[in-house]
Amino acid sequence: MQNTKSAVRSPETRKPIDLTAFLICMVLCFIWGLQQVAIKAAADDVSPMLQVGLRSGVSAVLLYLWNRFVLHEEWNMNVRFRDALLVGLGFTGEFLFVAEGLRFTSASHMSVLLYTAPLFAAIGLSIRLPEERLSLLQWLGLVLAFFGIALAFLVPALLAPESAAGDSSLWLFGDFLGLCAGLSWGLTIVFLRTTTMNDAKPTQMLFAQLATGFAILFPFALLTGQNVFESTVLGWSSLIFQSVIVSFASYLVWCGLLKRYLAARLGVLIFVTPIFGVVLSILLLGETVGSTFVAGSLCVLGGLLLVQGADGLKRLFGRKRR
Repeated sequence: MQNTKSAVRSPETRKPIDLTAFLICMVLCFIWGLQQVAIKAAADDVSPMLQVGLRSGVSAVLLYLWNRFVLHEEWNMNVRFRDALLVGLGFTGEFLFVAEGLRFTSASHMSVLLYTAPLFAAIGLSIRLPEERLSLLQWLGLVLAFFGIALAFLVPALLAPESAAGDSSLWLFGDFLGLCAGLSWGLTIVFLRTTTMNDAKPTQMLFAQLATGFAILFPFALLTGQNVFESTVLGWSSLIFQSVIVSFASYLVWCGLLKRYLAARLGVLIFVTPIFGVVLSILLLGETVGSTFVAGSLCVLGGLLLVQGADGLKRLFGRKRR
């Protein structure tokens, strides 16, 4: 017990974002942007709630087998069950709130509110961990990036609320669920870094999330009647993509990044995900975007450059002053 407490108080030193981490994050953002398109495209064949429930169960089994027969990682038995459960509940809440919220509000609203997660994570980590604190310049970059997301997704919805929100009188409730999804995701990152889960192997981190997700989301889908499953090529393709590529491979890589790099900086990079999602929606689903999306994208990229390049800018201006 004493070793566990000391490990939490003295976490491993994380590295700042380098080119390798940046490129990996861009690939992950592409995959996570595509997952929304896949879920929506196959929604008539497989219910979205059932998709996220099944993929968690399949991915948990794949992860366990991968670790047992390939990686051979020894999981840390000092990790508290309470901490593993907190991380799992955060992960589960994210997808539960998204799936439920989309029944009442628009996808554009949900995109903005879900990606408040890095903001919640950055605030929580900066309070709990000294090495995760952001400078004033980086906070300005974070605000600019979030403003870009709002400009790209929320403004068009507000200009045409009836068509965007589907004439739903409960859109405010759906927005609240979207905010809960962002908070759940942000808390997951905070729990991963500030509890004994910080000392868990990446496979152990991910298994806790996937197992909890399946244990809650799959029964929830059955109990609420969201259990449509048509054996079609599109339905199976989406389910395989969600289970193998998204929930297994990409999340395992993400947990590995959280073990090596500063989590607040990684959280900012995922602001790119909804941009990939919209572009892929245009190409694959025939959706359209306006000029506000272009302007918002530029704000997001500007914010990312400001956050990631803050240290470089300080060194540059420091040399000029000398």
